[in-house]
Amino acid sequence: MIGPVVAGARVTNEWNLEGEDFSRFLLQPFLNYNLPHGWYLSTSPIITAAWERDHDAWLVPVGGGFGKVHRIGKLPVNFSFRAFYNVEKPEHGGDWSTRFQVQMLFPR
Repeated sequence: MIGPVVAGARVTNEWNLEGEDFSRFLLQPFLNYNLPHGWYLSTSPIITAAWERDHDAWLVPVGGGFGKVHRIGKLPVNFSFRAFYNVEKPEHGGDWSTRFQVQMLFPR
């Protein structure tokens, strides 16, 4: 965190240890810019790869969206919407993806 900016990433890779041809990669970088009154701008694309495929292995979305943390009674709830264009995708994958989230937050 630097001022109103929050940044980071989640990285995972899964392997099948039983000898089957399976390996999957996931990278989710995130960048939030916090605005006044609980609003924020955000991007958090989910980039994936299926390593065992010769082609159609990658999904690479680019985009972002916005959100707001709002209180319902004393409970903070995070509402967000994001849209992503898939610059790289499997042959039968969609051009666009959207994400709408509602998260209840339980701070200590």
